[in-house]
Amino acid sequence: MEITMSVPTPILSYSPLVLPVPGRPVDLHIKVTAPAEGDNLPIILLSHGQGPSNHLSSLHGYAPLVDFWAAHGFVVIQPTHLSSRTLDLGSDHPEAPMYWRSRAQDMMYILDHLDAIESAVPLLAGRLDHSRVAAAGHSMGGNTISLLLGASLTDPVDGTDVDLKEPRIKAGILLAAPGRGGDALSEFTTQNYPFFSTMHFTGMDTPALVVAGDQDASRHLTVVGPDWHTDPYFLAPGPKDLLTLFDAGHGLGGVSGYDVAETTDENPKRVALVQQLTWAYLRSQLYPGDTSWEAAKTVLTESDNPMGRIESK
Repeated sequence: MEITMSVPTPILSYSPLVLPVPGRPVDLHIKVTAPAEGDNLPIILLSHGQGPSNHLSSLHGYAPLVDFWAAHGFVVIQPTHLSSRTLDLGSDHPEAPMYWRSRAQDMMYILDHLDAIESAVPLLAGRLDHSRVAAAGHSMGGNTISLLLGASLTDPVDGTDVDLKEPRIKAGILLAAPGRGGDALSEFTTQNYPFFSTMHFTGMDTPALVVAGDQDASRHLTVVGPDWHTDPYFLAPGPKDLLTLFDAGHGLGGVSGYDVAETTDENPKRVALVQQLTWAYLRSQLYPGDTSWEAAKTVLTESDNPMGRIESK
């Protein structure tokens, strides 16, 4: 299946760019990947997951997505969140080990300092379009982006309602993202990650593409099965789109890295589909009138052997 796209161009990556953040246990390290040429470039903030690998859950991960998006016109900014194994911060902090609030705050801090980031990265100054910002996240990163898009929860420590919605983010990509709380959670999740217990999507009204694998049972997290990862589509208000990938597990074919051990469903064609469809979706969301998404949906629907299906609301 081939979707009509822009011609890929060479890319440049710069890391680590170190941002001092008052009150944060360690400085915020980010990686910036951009097309070597071009101006008025849209931005994707990418939040890593929390898989078993030591380095993929950091600014070093997700090269299949980062390289593709940048080669096709996006500037991708990746932070290393406090939950990353590369930091090994221990469990003394009340939000450890997932640092759910800090993850979202990392993204806000990046947006607050886009001018400084743009100036610090060689060959990037003056090339960003600050008005066209999207955010994407895989697994735990999907939870981070859900909160920035308007999902909410109750802080398990102090009982306050948490609203982390970020209006500067115009669209989101949720890749194998966690679903609702309550009785959908496993006993392990309830005991170890209590912030998930009150997670809900009723306020998540920012446009988003939810990507879920129909074999992604995530039994350590949920008793619902693969449908749990579709909650951000079915339980949130529109506009939303849902891409269900056939025979896909949590790795969605291998989005977290090239040839990585944690991928249980490695499939380069599936990764290519995710690359192309996420690109098309964000192009159409950030550029009103762009028809890339509608064209991509038609190509998938009319394929002789489709690797997934798309629903919209």
